[in-house]
Amino acid sequence: MKGYFPDWLKIEAPAEGVLDEMQKLIKGLSLHTVCEEANCPNAGDCFGSHTATFLLMGDVCTRNCSFCAVEHGKPMPLDQNEPQRVAEACRTLELKYVVLTCVTRDDLSDGGAFHMASVVRKVKELNPGAKVELLVSDLGGNWEALRCLLEAPLDVIGHNVETVPSLYPKVRPQAIYKRSIDLIEKAKKIAPHILTKSGIMVGLGERFDEVVQVMEDLLSAGCDIFTIGQYLQPSPHHFPLREYVSPAQYEEYERKAYELGFKSVVAGPLVRSSYRADICYEKAFKKGGDKVI
Repeated sequence: MKGYFPDWLKIEAPAEGVLDEMQKLIKGLSLHTVCEEANCPNAGDCFGSHTATFLLMGDVCTRNCSFCAVEHGKPMPLDQNEPQRVAEACRTLELKYVVLTCVTRDDLSDGGAFHMASVVRKVKELNPGAKVELLVSDLGGNWEALRCLLEAPLDVIGHNVETVPSLYPKVRPQAIYKRSIDLIEKAKKIAPHILTKSGIMVGLGERFDEVVQVMEDLLSAGCDIFTIGQYLQPSPHHFPLREYVSPAQYEEYERKAYELGFKSVVAGPLVRSSYRADICYEKAFKKGGDKVI
């Protein structure tokens, strides 16, 4: 794939000053966004719309997934003022739909669940009427910690399986595919009123039938919303890119996902789990509804 970059992955540069404006707000409140830490290709688009996905519990992950650009190592202690600052940022941006995600914190017995629940409650307190979506780690399989999160006033709980099971040993060596599926299933059983969401990347060497099997596993677990987008190799040291998946292939994935029974599907080269999450949420009530993108 060296030296080749397809037209469908090329995006326009954001308007002058847009990134600076948002970065000043984020940095001024000592916050992090997954948009920047994970090198998201949609950062300019989202920042231009005054939206962002807030990265909770710092910017250092305790795991070392070979696909991810987020720094890994020993994280700092939790910042007890983070809930207030995130809530204030949401209020400043006048967000009606708030997306929160987190680094994996295996150093914490509850994976940071209590802290994240505090963020959700404070966001709801300072932003009445706002919807909140939280993308979590697998919490190390701590289902009591998951219950703590689900007792917060969430609208969507998300957890990405990221790739197909056969690639886990190389792509997510510290994760367990079944544990990720179990998290979705436990969440739906504990809080059936909360929408569940998961997603994967493609272009790492997976087969079509393997992706369909992931869809079927997620549906059996009670997943409502499914996203699928192109893996982009962050650096030469990360897991190698195997394929640029064509737009036609995403259309086929989307068709299959709706055919299987997902309530809302987002499939496309630039799709990330949090991109246009508000639209995806609204369409989750229309089984087999219109295309999101």
